Amino acid sequence: MPDISAPQDLRFEHHHHGSTAGIGTPAPRISWQIADAPAGWVQTAYRVEITRGGDTEVFEVQSPDQVLVPWPAAPLTSREIATVRVQAGDSDWSEPATVEAGLLDPRDWTARFVSPRDIGAFGSPAPILTGTLSTTGEIIKARLYVTAHGVYEASINGTPVGDEVLAPGWTAYQHRLRYQTHDVTGLITPGENRVEVRLGNGWYRGYLGFRDQHSLYGDRLALLAQLEVETADGQVHTLATDGTWTAREGTIVDDDLYNGQRTDLTRAPGPESPVDLIDADLSLLVAPDGPPVRVTDVLPAVAVTTSPSGKTLVDFGQNLVGRVRLTVRGVAGTVVVRHAEVVEDGELGVRPLRTARATDEWIVDGPDEVVLEPTLTFHGFRYAEVTGVEALQPEDIQAVVIGSDLRRTGWFESSHDLLDRFHENVVWGMRGNFVDVPTDCPQRDERLGWTGDIQVFSPTASFLFDSAGFLTNWLADLSAEQQKDGSVPYVVPDVLRQPGPATAAWGDAATIVPWVIYQRTGDRGLLERQLPSMRAWVDRMAALAGPSLLWAGGFQFGDWLDPTAPPADPFRAKADPDVIATAHLARSAEVVAQAARVVGAGDVAREYGELAERVRAAFAREYVTDGGRVLSDAATTYALALQWALLPTAEQRRNAGERLADLVRTAGYRISTGFVGTPLMTDALTDAGRPDVAYRLLLQTGVPSWLYPVTMGATTVWERWDSMLPDGSINPGEMTSFNHYALGAVADWLHRRVAGLAPAEPGYRHIEVRPEPGGGLTHAAARHLTPYGETSVSWQRDNGELTLDVVVPVGATATVHVPGGGEPITVGHGRHHWSVEDAYAGTAELPAEPSIRQLMDHAPSWDGVVAAAVQAGVASDEADLAGRLERYLDAPATELAGAATAHGFIPGGAQLAARLQTILSGRNE
Repeated sequence: MPDISAPQDLRFEHHHHGSTAGIGTPAPRISWQIADAPAGWVQTAYRVEITRGGDTEVFEVQSPDQVLVPWPAAPLTSREIATVRVQAGDSDWSEPATVEAGLLDPRDWTARFVSPRDIGAFGSPAPILTGTLSTTGEIIKARLYVTAHGVYEASINGTPVGDEVLAPGWTAYQHRLRYQTHDVTGLITPGENRVEVRLGNGWYRGYLGFRDQHSLYGDRLALLAQLEVETADGQVHTLATDGTWTAREGTIVDDDLYNGQRTDLTRAPGPESPVDLIDADLSLLVAPDGPPVRVTDVLPAVAVTTSPSGKTLVDFGQNLVGRVRLTVRGVAGTVVVRHAEVVEDGELGVRPLRTARATDEWIVDGPDEVVLEPTLTFHGFRYAEVTGVEALQPEDIQAVVIGSDLRRTGWFESSHDLLDRFHENVVWGMRGNFVDVPTDCPQRDERLGWTGDIQVFSPTASFLFDSAGFLTNWLADLSAEQQKDGSVPYVVPDVLRQPGPATAAWGDAATIVPWVIYQRTGDRGLLERQLPSMRAWVDRMAALAGPSLLWAGGFQFGDWLDPTAPPADPFRAKADPDVIATAHLARSAEVVAQAARVVGAGDVAREYGELAERVRAAFAREYVTDGGRVLSDAATTYALALQWALLPTAEQRRNAGERLADLVRTAGYRISTGFVGTPLMTDALTDAGRPDVAYRLLLQTGVPSWLYPVTMGATTVWERWDSMLPDGSINPGEMTSFNHYALGAVADWLHRRVAGLAPAEPGYRHIEVRPEPGGGLTHAAARHLTPYGETSVSWQRDNGELTLDVVVPVGATATVHVPGGGEPITVGHGRHHWSVEDAYAGTAELPAEPSIRQLMDHAPSWDGVVAAAVQAGVASDEADLAGRLERYLDAPATELAGAATAHGFIPGGAQLAARLQTILSGRNE
């Protein structure tokens, strides 16, 4: 029997490193993968070897589990290091991985927060705090434990500590403050060691939100640092922030995340001044759950041009988040770099930034070459305007990309170039907005953790990147910020601080995001931790709904940014907000019931399951007709009702599905939904038996659509479907962003239904492969690094044959639905291949006597009709023509010209009728 490969990729909790330093969990769960095993092999037992303090223990467990298995030994203590190996069945032992505990108890800290006494006020130069430690003898181990009120940059003996950016990041500081653990053994030398830490305003004291507010968490920057150095003689030398530290001003004279950084390189260091001890609750300190913000990429300039007004403009070819790195030589004076996502009329398009200056400035003096790069700010931009540098060369300027350093885990590709570029835009949008907090946008005076955005995007996020630790941390903040009545803030961390912030879809992040993480990772422990928060939110919704169980009235965001709403009034969506709110109550109650069943809380599961059932019944009584019409007759309300089991009878579901398809048709196969409805549309249409309509909607390039921005050169997903108008001007609405991931949530459908790769059991332990070819695509593929290893699905259509290739990792199984191939097949790990007759080949024929609906569904004929209607002056575009036909879909196609011209009240009917006759007869003159 072939050998089983040794376990690999040992992980602790949601950390993906061979060595995990400073973990905050004393009993970290362990995961591993097995690259190869004989067909049919199943793990039935495993062994864990743990070495700590010179002692080794081996624990044998009878279990098939290999993801987030319990820590089998005594809990780690503060600073303790353990080396772990795993053996699966008869495999060899894995390579060792180390895990190191951080400071797990507030009493482990001898340091105290210190703040500059005489310098460092808001608007003043960024202070640098300094302490020194003398050591003798051989250095065995050194750790720096550090955090700040503000953001910090630490160095020891002039060498930067770590590679984090904007540490300690952004949490709900009044509830939770992260600290970092740095292995600095290689930076310590015998003798005097100088520790310097620069503090910046960051999120703690800088401007936050759109109300021109700063210092929301406090008005003094402060540092907490503890350097512990162990020497060969067994001594531990400690340098802890206290009253002996000093502070001085440096060359950064101002810094802000929104406005940018000003640096005076001609400025001499300020004199040393004292620090004050600051009273702070050290019990709020927590270790990170996920990776920090880092530099993740460096992009070259693709063009340096001169604008109509004579400005030097740099195009980096990609809308990104980060900062500019500029090399100058022989420059004396002020260098200014302004940032923006787009250009308008050839100039930097800064209006969407609102009050954010997004400008970095340097004062330089001298002939030497100097690299200018801010480190206490970040911007969202594709373009930069540079002044103060003559004859700028492309090789002298780069874009430095920053973001939470998440491991990429998901990929998609197809035979459709625009669709692939759209998917890449989704990836870049997530990279730019996952900067420690899942923000709405990275460029203007906002950049907040809007709950509604991540609620709809979390399935896509969990596929594209390993975002479990990132979102686990964010959910801890959500729970901490949740109000006593269960209300969930609109943004987390909550800097808006609204009383009683209860709104559907946004507050539902409390239930949906933990459920999605569980589905994608199998993290049952997260559900246990979040269940009280989940219940509190549903209880709040139920209280607002009252005895009727209909959540009606009060403030709602509703189907935010429905394209039919005016640019200046995004609240005026077509979908009734009461319908949306009640639907979310039903959905979240059901999610809580499911979560409670997972964690073994049977009584809770029954309570919320019954609540969900009663809300669904109330919804159907109040908002649904016997024939399946849903109140407000909007695409979003039909999608909600279909996807969330809110229609009791098969007839209602069938009719609602048909009505949803008609609404898409009469919108000209263009999007007519906002943040709430958009993620559900393609699934709702597919499940209603109309994947062809879903593909028409997906691949539309007219405005509004997913692909319209791609045709306009977008490299990220936009906030509005028309953030840029077809004439190249910026949408006139005050709220316009060109990097906003929410509407990219449809990428989850690309992964699950177009390519056909979906989790059937938590953590992808069982995989569902169910591709849905269509839209003229000849190829689609998805690949995902699951907790068990890599899985992939790829299908190809060629010469009347459809081939399907599936890879299943060891530890998982899959149910495969071969397109057109009959009954589903269950397979184990390994590579699998099928080849069947291509049931999707050819183009469907137009019926001999089609209805207008059937004519619209026959894309070649419909395209001809649209062109004829525009040429005849009957309609301005496809959407205009389709809207005129809404009441005539069942009429014969021969009556289309009369229907489109209101039976002669609109001119052009005769010309359209003649062309229509040609199209219907199959002639192409």
